[in-house]
Amino acid sequence: MDTLPDHLANNLKIVFIGFNPSLMSGETGHHFANPRNRFWRILFQSGLTPRLYRMDEDGDLLNLGFGLTNIVERPTKDASEILKEEYEEGRVILKEKLKRHRPTIACYVGKGVYQQLSKKRKVSWGVQPDSVVDGVIDFVAPSSSGLVRMKMEEIVGIYKELKELI
Repeated sequence: MDTLPDHLANNLKIVFIGFNPSLMSGETGHHFANPRNRFWRILFQSGLTPRLYRMDEDGDLLNLGFGLTNIVERPTKDASEILKEEYEEGRVILKEKLKRHRPTIACYVGKGVYQQLSKKRKVSWGVQPDSVVDGVIDFVAPSSSGLVRMKMEEIVGIYKELKELI
């Protein structure tokens, strides 16, 4: 199983950052490939994308000014399988990616992603008071995993706040 390629470019509006690829994403080579993952529906329902994209169109988000990456590259069944050393290495690599590409907003798809990067325990939804990388707005959004118990309307509402920022 291969690592998943990033979809990054300089000066994007938003870079969406996940924990790591799912096994299905690792197999298909596309971000948020698990059919139970609601990422693509959330983007569309929040108005961030003009239509419902498929996971095999993940690279097309660059045309909208959106990028995709993860804090850890190795695909796993779930985030609980990620090793402490992988997070440590991933923090350094992710910060370098953000410094190099300078997106306007880094959107962390799940509080845990931002907590791993920032090492902060208390995190609220939305814009964070302090940026991990100067000049990049940190925005924490709910995970799009089908395992998340939040109502879809509530998740979409938080992503609508992200749309308003851009």
